[in-house]
Amino acid sequence: MTHKALRSLSPLPAALLALAAALSFPNQAFAQETGRWSLAIHGGAGTLTRDAMTPEREAEYEAALQAALDAGAAVLRDGGAAMDAVEAVIVRLEDDPKFNAGRGAVFTWDGRNELDAAVMDGRDRSAGAVTGVTSVKNPIRLAREVMADGRHVFLSGAGAEEFARDHALETAGPEWFATEARREALERMKAEQVSALDVDRKFGTVGAVALDQNGNLAAGTSTGGMTGKRWGRIGDAPVIGAGTYADNRSCAVSATGWGEYFIRVGVAQEICTRLRLSSETSLEDLAEENEAGGDVQLTDALVQRVSDAVLDEVADLGGDGGVIVVAPSGAAIYSFNTAGMYRGRATSEGVSEVAIFGEE
Repeated sequence: MTHKALRSLSPLPAALLALAAALSFPNQAFAQETGRWSLAIHGGAGTLTRDAMTPEREAEYEAALQAALDAGAAVLRDGGAAMDAVEAVIVRLEDDPKFNAGRGAVFTWDGRNELDAAVMDGRDRSAGAVTGVTSVKNPIRLAREVMADGRHVFLSGAGAEEFARDHALETAGPEWFATEARREALERMKAEQVSALDVDRKFGTVGAVALDQNGNLAAGTSTGGMTGKRWGRIGDAPVIGAGTYADNRSCAVSATGWGEYFIRVGVAQEICTRLRLSSETSLEDLAEENEAGGDVQLTDALVQRVSDAVLDEVADLGGDGGVIVVAPSGAAIYSFNTAGMYRGRATSEGVSEVAIFGEE
């Protein structure tokens, strides 16, 4: 609700109006007063079970997730911007061939690596996204350049590549992105006539969401899509509002899953909008809590419930996957309806953890 709309309501006590104004953008003051920061990351969700994972492979993934988490946490701990932390995380995951983003991206039906990425800044909801790029070493950096340029939000294919050259972004040949494991997955998909879900076992998107000490939120997502994708298919990862969204008034979200369903639900923005508009308490209730010294921030439990409810809608339509969410209160949560999700989170409260399987 805007301040103008609040003024049009009659009559509202002055104290309630002041509280409503404060609640519109609570995170700046809250984070600055506490020095609070939060970070959550993911490396894909899907059919991840211990039976299909050796202890050595599990340790490798956990180490990779921890290294990416530590890179982002270091930025936030030193007072850096949420967007810088998001980029630091995703660049590491794009450069790691274990994840389906940048180096190690899956192959299209025609044997190419086509990359998508998006970023969004919660301060002013500026955003940048790219799809179908083939030579940019770190697509997340290209998405950020699109956002910084400001003339457009979403660039694709040859145009995005030209933009990258104009902005002197680092490029690489096809050999940088290609890995034997991804090539074998495409060959098996064709030979056995199975779906991308059968050969990938997980949705390999990578992402990060962050809250910095100035109370600003940011989100970023990067992916190679689905094995054997055809006809220039685009999933949810680079679509602002579906796979990526950030708004200082509510939350930052990065998604990983069956993109067609996440697009139909508008998962990332849907979570943020519900948190902004459906906080489960009225202004009057919040006023009473405030007078009693209570916390009027979005609670971890509320963020979890809203995220779970939106993922339930995805499941009802037949899709699956997961999200990471950070809220202005510092809540950092995961929600997924798959057997597992490569994930991690770190906060100024001392949390630092990574996990893979659902039971963890």
